Amino acid sequence: MATTTETKNYKFNHSMLRVKDPKASVKYYEFLGLSLIKKLSFPEAKFDLYFLAYDGPSATSHGKSTFDREGVIELTHNYGTENDESFSVNNGNKEPHRGFGHVCISVDYIEAACQRIEDAGYKFQKKLTDGRMKHIAFALDPDNYWVEIVSQRIGSKGADDPEEKGVVTDPKTYRMNHTMIRVKDAQESLKFYQEVLGMTLFRTHEAEAAGFNLYFLGYPGDEGVPENGFTATKEGLLELTWNYGTEKDESFKYHNGNDEPHGFGHICVSVDNIDAACERFESMNTNWKKRLTDGRMKNVAFLLDPDGYWVEIVQNERFAGKDNF
Repeated sequence: MATTTETKNYKFNHSMLRVKDPKASVKYYEFLGLSLIKKLSFPEAKFDLYFLAYDGPSATSHGKSTFDREGVIELTHNYGTENDESFSVNNGNKEPHRGFGHVCISVDYIEAACQRIEDAGYKFQKKLTDGRMKHIAFALDPDNYWVEIVSQRIGSKGADDPEEKGVVTDPKTYRMNHTMIRVKDAQESLKFYQEVLGMTLFRTHEAEAAGFNLYFLGYPGDEGVPENGFTATKEGLLELTWNYGTEKDESFKYHNGNDEPHGFGHICVSVDNIDAACERFESMNTNWKKRLTDGRMKNVAFLLDPDGYWVEIVQNERFAGKDNF
């Protein structure tokens, strides 16, 4: 294993969501084309973890170990919630508990993909034909987390695109494109994710008329940063949404998903050498939720970003030569 750490080796590995009923949630994400690549059970602590990712022959991370991937969704199930009629998760999009926004799947043919989801009986927050934006949709998973659907085709007009008519969609070609979180101060968050975690800003979308900006960050890896700025075919990006003016409001803050009511848990970055990486983070005076040496689990750490979102740090197994769990 490497004795030093280089951010060029880091990966935006997964995003964690708490779910009520794992059978329903795993079924849903498998319907979207993801595969269950790992399950970890902790019966003494009464929870299970389900790791899902795209793993078909054309998938970017096909065949790789769990923590040597990007674009993984981790579902956390606390035993008994599936039998509690009063239990529900916070999906991050309702006041006063907004924070996490959505995960995003990019697809081959967006109209056919959305029709397939609808035909299976799943609900939408926004159908492709709703509103003015005919090129994106938001499906709802069993816990009402938002799942954005975007096209992998450059210039696709979605519901208004004649090339979308009469085609068949193939879930094996889909990608887990990005995870969106809202941030209070764009500059503080960009500095953290770029300087501390070593991410690259892939593109910025400024919607001045609507009063917000979107920033898409990630690790270039072998593919590099697309010269045309088109990121829908990329796996494992982080989208930061900044609504103008929040940085000036001292009392304003987003919900991190780990305070009550629970929902989104964390994002996770896998690193080449977890000891060296944590020493580097320590030298940069980062804020910690859990240092590597804290508690019983000595193989994971959690940083806190400027908004208090948790960022898990784990060892990339490819560099260690052994499984983490």
